[in-house]
Amino acid sequence: MATSRSERAPVGAPPGSAAAASLGRGSGPVFAQRRPFERVLVANRGEIALRIIRACHELGMEAVAVYSDADRRAAHVRAADVAVRIGPPPAAESYLRAEAIVAAALATGAQAVHPGYGFLAERASFAEAVEAAGLVFVGPPPAAIAALGDKLAARRAAAAAGVPVVPGTLEPAPVDRPDQVAAILAEAERVGFPLLVKAAAGGGGRGMRRVESAAELPAALVSGSREAAAAFGDGSVYLERVVFPARHIEVQLLGDASGEVVALGERDCSIQRRHQKLIEEAPAPGLTEEQRRELHALAVAVARAAGLRNAATCEFLYDPDGRFWFLEVNTRLQVEHPVTELVAGIDIVIEQFWLAAGAPLSERAIAASRAAARPTSHAIEVRLSAEDPGRAFAPTPGRVTRWLLPAGPGIRVDAAIEAGERVPPEYDPLIAKLIVHGPDRPAAIARLRRALDEIEIGGIQTTLPFDRFAVGHATFAAGELSTSWVEDHWEPLTDRARAREVAILAAGLAELAGGPGSAGLAGTPGSAGLEAADGGAGTGAGGRAAGGIDERSLDRARRDGRSAWRLAGRPAASGWRS
Repeated sequence: MATSRSERAPVGAPPGSAAAASLGRGSGPVFAQRRPFERVLVANRGEIALRIIRACHELGMEAVAVYSDADRRAAHVRAADVAVRIGPPPAAESYLRAEAIVAAALATGAQAVHPGYGFLAERASFAEAVEAAGLVFVGPPPAAIAALGDKLAARRAAAAAGVPVVPGTLEPAPVDRPDQVAAILAEAERVGFPLLVKAAAGGGGRGMRRVESAAELPAALVSGSREAAAAFGDGSVYLERVVFPARHIEVQLLGDASGEVVALGERDCSIQRRHQKLIEEAPAPGLTEEQRRELHALAVAVARAAGLRNAATCEFLYDPDGRFWFLEVNTRLQVEHPVTELVAGIDIVIEQFWLAAGAPLSERAIAASRAAARPTSHAIEVRLSAEDPGRAFAPTPGRVTRWLLPAGPGIRVDAAIEAGERVPPEYDPLIAKLIVHGPDRPAAIARLRRALDEIEIGGIQTTLPFDRFAVGHATFAAGELSTSWVEDHWEPLTDRARAREVAILAAGLAELAGGPGSAGLAGTPGSAGLEAADGGAGTGAGGRAAGGIDERSLDRARRDGRSAWRLAGRPAASGWRS
């Protein structure tokens, strides 16, 4: 059943209105349509659904939201012009029901479907179902999704295009063939240890196993294949050498129906845990103009070979010898797309809509691609998730009681939650993205540190303590990044103990001075967040505070004794607060 926003006027100009008729594509070539579509269904939830709905309204298009029972009152539902319930909270019964989403699009008169990221975004079968219903899929064509979504097919395509691929196999490992064990072991020896067993049909670390020796390989193949089959419906796995140490660098691509493909620039996504990105930035620190041109050319070659249209991202590993190794292509909008938007000066979602409608690449996109190897600014994104970084980033769903996010020059926040709302346990724990933009990397880092200090979130534990720690770390400031950064530097138990020590000292000082902190000793805990565990300025080598106490954190705790008291483990507070 569909519902509409009857209590207020739509944010976007209604189709057919004079305001809508005046909309054109001022940033690109002349195109016959004044807007890409009249109405678009957004097949997603959370911050990305809201971000896409806003782009629809800016283009004068109406937006249709879909929602599960868990999201009945969610921000993306309230922002849409029409909303359709598609099922109960479990994703398999709602956001992953392709037939229900296509039916909702047809029932509401939508002309196109934007999948966002996650859920059905990279399923060729969903794109095919959308097109079979006479609708437009806002993304790469089904054939390109199928070709690039299969990581082995993508590796073969990259190799055929002359792009270096991470050493490994190009065909599935015969997991169900006991008679082939000797051949698999011989192939593994050729690839070299340590190596990874990886799922061919999907990513996110599912189905992945690190193998240190030949003795570990048979069990890793079986368990990895089983996990891949459960996650993606396909148990195919392959072998890939571990490139270590390495940085994870990706290239944002756009392509039109004529076959033209451009690179808008690269992003560094090296700070991650369990192959899930935590902090992303553009451009990638430390690359020369020549290296950027080389990298962008490699990504474009892969995309052209696969017949890419619309938006995609080509991912690489960058080794200590300065070599780029192709990893995979994500045929969708990426979570971290805002950093490229800020540096390139382009709205990627709006470009997606025009490309899906058949328009050529805009003049703005072409100009951005020409300047991509010589970036003139810097942007950084941190993901705020309902996870506890002190407990291996375990999910922490619940109700948000306080929600205060930063503002000011160069600050962008993509979020879809407010105080009083609940983070459901059924979905990805990402609740907001904080993106900062500055004239250069040091300025962006300074702005990000200030912005993180302003955030106050209550009711649930978030990843904010880790974000503050990472951004304040000397190696981050120096651009010394790698995919093992979290394992190398983040020691939550040590930092929690240090936070308690600093907090108790600060609370005692505040009590003796009779300052603002004394009220916090008996009153309600404050909400300025985990102030003392961010490993900020003044940390010694390896990010550990000299003398066991971070002076910057101590100063902040002195200024706000209430936060210090909460950090010290006030009984009324549960867990490590953010």
